[in-house]
Amino acid sequence: MGDQRDPANIEELLDRIEAGYAEESHVSIGEMMDSVGRRTFGPVVLFVGLILVTPLSGLPGMPTMMGLITLLTLGQILVGRRHFWLPRLLVERRVPRRKLVQGLELLRPGARRIDRLIRPRFILLVKGPGLYVMALACMVIATVLPATEIVPFSASIAGLALMMFGLAMISKDGLLALCAWGIALAGPVMLARIT
Repeated sequence: MGDQRDPANIEELLDRIEAGYAEESHVSIGEMMDSVGRRTFGPVVLFVGLILVTPLSGLPGMPTMMGLITLLTLGQILVGRRHFWLPRLLVERRVPRRKLVQGLELLRPGARRIDRLIRPRFILLVKGPGLYVMALACMVIATVLPATEIVPFSASIAGLALMMFGLAMISKDGLLALCAWGIALAGPVMLARIT
């Protein structure tokens, strides 16, 4: 289901998630992923990051599930699969659509501002080897997500880094990738201070 091309920015991704299942009370993770696209790194990483920066990251097990999705999908894409497989346990997990929409609406003002700033630049950082290094960084972040279950909403720091990496991949914005690297490297320090 969903548009065949990748979303161009955060607001388009939010629109796809929100519009995809407007009549349902609950939405599965698999349905949301289908609405944003499962063919390339960017939409998957951006989707996971967005979920983690919303209040949904406070649901028990959500950070761990998002970490597993990131590891499984990026791992399969890195080895050259065109379409990736996810266990039914992950894709059938359902979340209340009302909570999802509330979280997405909180993101919209910031999304509009960010979308106005992004553009292709420093492209060497987001293509070829740079793209694969970013994908590996996202996988490292995903491995620590289960540990964030201990401190409620601490997954949002990792989510912010993932969201920016995903957006950098989609928009070919190397400057945004550098910002994502900064958050990814500063994240452990921030988490240590929280705990």
